Amino acid sequence: MAEIKNEKEFKVAVDRIEELLPLTWGDDVPEDSPAKIELALLSALVADYEDKHVHIEKPTLLDIIKLRMYEMGLSQQNLAALLGISSAGMNDIIVGKKEPSLSIARTMSQKLNIAPEIVLGV
Repeated sequence: MAEIKNEKEFKVAVDRIEELLPLTWGDDVPEDSPAKIELALLSALVADYEDKHVHIEKPTLLDIIKLRMYEMGLSQQNLAALLGISSAGMNDIIVGKKEPSLSIARTMSQKLNIAPEIVLGV
């Protein structure tokens, strides 16, 4: 099987995948259709290229907290109340001045549905 060798080839493959996606939606498209086969092959090539060349940093606890706040429609003040801490204490965590205590980390994990190992930085 061929290999994507550079960013230009990667972009062409991604653009083609975007063209193929609408052609392969639905249960009425057979698995052996040329579009589905091409999509599967290109997807594998793109995934291989990304594994080798695209480095995605792990999200920080702060990134995840902000995402959960957005998803749950919480303001910083609402989040502090949900976690049972002061607004000032929540602000210190949000701006990175302090780490959450073990008790707050446990509550954060439970109430925001964040894996404990992420909250604890393990």
